[in-house]
Amino acid sequence: MFETSDGLKLHYRVYPATAEETGPPVLCLHGLTRNLKDFEDFAPKIAGLGRKVITATQRGRGGSDHDPEHARYNPGVYTQDMLALLDHLGIDRAVFIGTSMGGLMTMVAATMAPQRIAKAVLNDIGPELDPVGIARIRSYAGKTDGRFDSWQAAADAIRAINGVAFPKETENAFWLDFAHKTCREDEGMIVLDYDPAIAKSVAEGGDTDVDLWPLFDAMKDIPTLVVRGEITNLLMMSTVEEMQRRKPDLEFVNVPDVGHAPFLTEEAAWSAIRHFLD
Repeated sequence: MFETSDGLKLHYRVYPATAEETGPPVLCLHGLTRNLKDFEDFAPKIAGLGRKVITATQRGRGGSDHDPEHARYNPGVYTQDMLALLDHLGIDRAVFIGTSMGGLMTMVAATMAPQRIAKAVLNDIGPELDPVGIARIRSYAGKTDGRFDSWQAAADAIRAINGVAFPKETENAFWLDFAHKTCREDEGMIVLDYDPAIAKSVAEGGDTDVDLWPLFDAMKDIPTLVVRGEITNLLMMSTVEEMQRRKPDLEFVNVPDVGHAPFLTEEAAWSAIRHFLD
């Protein structure tokens, strides 16, 4: 556990490189309602490329403390936490891999401390967000009761919400695994593993209309790969095209048959990331 400057304890994991080290460590940053378990399959693959991997759960989720000051549930605070975690681990520079909110954090880090980012992967996120995807997130984040009487019931509920993003995933095992990544056991029940207050800013509109392009422009000198779910409802192709116009060296991959957001272990995503890190 790592203690933040305001006294909260955050859960993190370090995966040592399992091959000869080939470059800076990799920091994996999850999405709004998720936690470090999102990277349980991805992190060992990165470690196998000769990279130390750090995964962390942001405040208010999983094994990390909930924040009594709900206003601190925002990407700026999360990013400061992660920079402090890198300091704690003695890491000067890392490759930042951010899914959704984690990608926003990566862009924020580029404004706070660009020298800390060796390379960046933005997973299904950009400086403009499709209103359709925002509406979908608002429809469920922090809104459901989030308590289930079995893991199967949890898997069924998660499939009802996320099935549109993974239409080819028809096996129950995938959805049970998804449930185990996003829920926990609590007094005989299965519950969503986050503080509902984390979604307050998104549910109420929050800062979704803020101009985020200056955050992306801060990445102009940082090698960057954008991973997009081909059927995503959050990252529009028009946004990717503008990102490419502003940053001609931007690398890009579409992941077939996946929406928001790829797990990064998909063949197309993994191949692009492996090449990008090499």
